[in-house]
Amino acid sequence: MTGWVPGWVPPAGQGAAPLEKNGAAPVASGRYRGRMPYLIRSIRPDEWPAVKELRLAALQDPVAHLAFLESIEQASDKPDSYWRERTANGAEGAPGAQQIIAEGPDGHWAGTLTVLVEEAGSKDWAGFPVERRQGHVVGVFVRPEHRGSGLTEALFEAGLKWAWGRGAERVRLIVHEDNARARAFYRKVGFVPTGLTVPLSEDSGDSELEMVIEQV
Repeated sequence: MTGWVPGWVPPAGQGAAPLEKNGAAPVASGRYRGRMPYLIRSIRPDEWPAVKELRLAALQDPVAHLAFLESIEQASDKPDSYWRERTANGAEGAPGAQQIIAEGPDGHWAGTLTVLVEEAGSKDWAGFPVERRQGHVVGVFVRPEHRGSGLTEALFEAGLKWAWGRGAERVRLIVHEDNARARAFYRKVGFVPTGLTVPLSEDSGDSELEMVIEQV
């Protein structure tokens, strides 16, 4: 078993990524065969300024109110210590979460997603019991100028590989009922609705839908 995600070309001089001590494959560091070369990799602990910048960009997207649970104002007010901790908790080697990014040839980050590990017997953020060890995809964002290139699919492929390597039996995500574009994409990459509905708040009346992909 290697660490290279299918569809990626290892950078010159590199071979297959080694297994980690627990036998799981790390996120691959390879290049996507698309309109331009992207490096798909996990973030590093010292990259918190780039993590912050990309998150603030995501929160300015026209559908951010459907995709994210915080506003640009809330995120902008958070201190640097918050971003340092957030980055460290999702950086390469972190056991409970992994933020994966697509990096362009100029070092600019084009997109990201994060996979959380939810343990069986715990409760999720909405208070629902977690019955099996699972991954939870959050924070999906690709800059508009990079959409339609296959980059989002590549990020999901890497995220799923990381989750399966951590022993997840399934991977899920929660999507707003009105976010038709996102729901259609998630179906395209293999996620299906479970029928679970998560109310956002009593005041708004809005709900989010759980979608899942099972380990095979």
